[in-house]
Amino acid sequence: MMAGEFARWSADRLAEVEAALEAWVPVDAPAGLGEAMRYGVLDGGKRLRPLLVLAAREAVGGSADAALRAAVAVELIHAYSLVHDDMPCMDNDVLRRGKPTVHVKYGQAQAMLAGDAMQALAFEVLTPGEGVDAALQARLCSLLARSAGHAGMAGGQAIDLASIGKPLSEAQLRDMHRRKTGALLQASVLMGAACGKTTAATWSALSDFGAALGLAFQVVDDILDVTQPSETLGKTAGKDEDSNKPTYVSVLGLEPARRYALALRDDAQSALRRSGLNGAVALSILADKVVDREN
Repeated sequence: MMAGEFARWSADRLAEVEAALEAWVPVDAPAGLGEAMRYGVLDGGKRLRPLLVLAAREAVGGSADAALRAAVAVELIHAYSLVHDDMPCMDNDVLRRGKPTVHVKYGQAQAMLAGDAMQALAFEVLTPGEGVDAALQARLCSLLARSAGHAGMAGGQAIDLASIGKPLSEAQLRDMHRRKTGALLQASVLMGAACGKTTAATWSALSDFGAALGLAFQVVDDILDVTQPSETLGKTAGKDEDSNKPTYVSVLGLEPARRYALALRDDAQSALRRSGLNGAVALSILADKVVDREN
């Protein structure tokens, strides 16, 4: 797959995801809740997680309908987490995806409810009355719930908030981000793979790929936070440093963090080769793009 082919592939898949989000995130939820939900998830974001779902599904074959639902569900979980993370009781940010955060525009109570509703909607999307086998529905719900809950994203965020102003070792930082950021990215790959058939060895390799990719994403995020302006990031630059949060840059230093991101990319690509999948080119390109975001 050449660069032009990947650009077309990506544009087509993003259009599918946007159309599904547009259709499935309700306009008419009561008391303006639908408007706040749609503001929080539509028209913004890189949609990396949905692309990973769809790329993994294509690599293994299987149900395209289930994969599209999984792609939308994982993006809803990601978007809800951003809505809540940006609130004053958490990261207290006013800019997200280049526009005011949901609580700034709609108030804190509505932002909290919008996030709650998006989280619930993710599992509603994964469990249609027909069209997706019940066993696959259950497997997708299990993968998503475990990546988003206490052992994954929410647990990582709890560690993050408890670590403000405290020194962390690299191992402690890695554990935090493996949960906070990495778990949902890893789950995106595995949810796509679950829509088809894999051997145990292929599943293990894809799990390793997702884990390395997820951690690489966070390392690069920490780098971008100190090297890029808010206009480029679409969120407030330098926020972690201002909040005295431990990051890969503060723990390792800028250049060692860059080298670590490259090493994680290499680990991800090695795992992908180990998977034995011949149709995983899009996954490989996505891994490169995660680390190349500085350029």
